[in-house]
Amino acid sequence: MELSEKQYEKELLRLQTELVYMQEWLVAEGRRLVVLFEGRDTAGKDGVIKRVIAFLNPRTCRVVAVPTPSEREQGQWYFQRYVAHLPGAGEIVLFDRSWYNRAGVEHVMGFCTQAQYEEFLRFCPSFEQALANDGIMLVKYWLSVSDEEQERRFKKRLSDPRKRWKFSPIDREARARWVDYAEAKDRMFAHTDTDASPWYVVEADSKRSARLNLISHLLSIVPYEHVDQGKPLKLPPRQRRKYVRPPKRTERLVPACYEVR
Repeated sequence: MELSEKQYEKELLRLQTELVYMQEWLVAEGRRLVVLFEGRDTAGKDGVIKRVIAFLNPRTCRVVAVPTPSEREQGQWYFQRYVAHLPGAGEIVLFDRSWYNRAGVEHVMGFCTQAQYEEFLRFCPSFEQALANDGIMLVKYWLSVSDEEQERRFKKRLSDPRKRWKFSPIDREARARWVDYAEAKDRMFAHTDTDASPWYVVEADSKRSARLNLISHLLSIVPYEHVDQGKPLKLPPRQRRKYVRPPKRTERLVPACYEVR
């Protein structure tokens, strides 16, 4: 379906409203949802996540971007850092990159040993099956961007001071090792794209299309229902006790440099 910009905004708002209904159902049913967002640099993961969480209640939905492991964490079981962020009843956790770092950047850049990499590929399906056995819904998305589009986005980042921080030394190395990353992704899929925990690939050369397609798909595979909220909420009457506000001159007002009409 081809949409205009106005139609895109309207459809995005409709889908975001359904995400709110989905969250209400998860809370009411005490269900747990984990969504992984993976893909090449510049694939649009941040933009998709922002649209997913735009209207969700942050008390029961959080985004996790696990940082570089500390010295102590390097001596832990690899999955331990991620298990600590798994949801409780009625919660949603969105991983902006996940335990699949080991199959991608850690492997390609030599941040883990070959033995650690092989053990990850062997054990990961069992780990994800254990999550499912415990009742956690796990959804894995790979945002796919073409070589040409990634190159265009990299160049745009370099010229835009608002986005230059996104272009790290690791990103530069990723560009140089494009084939290495492609081969690592293919092998990762071969080992971890299972019937019990499949990878869903989202074509992301068009960011807006990717956002709509991913959110629509997520809504289609979570078996949520609209929760009956009971009687409509009503505002309670405001107190009638007399109150006089202090004069404005007693407050530290922010200068009104702008006035939007």
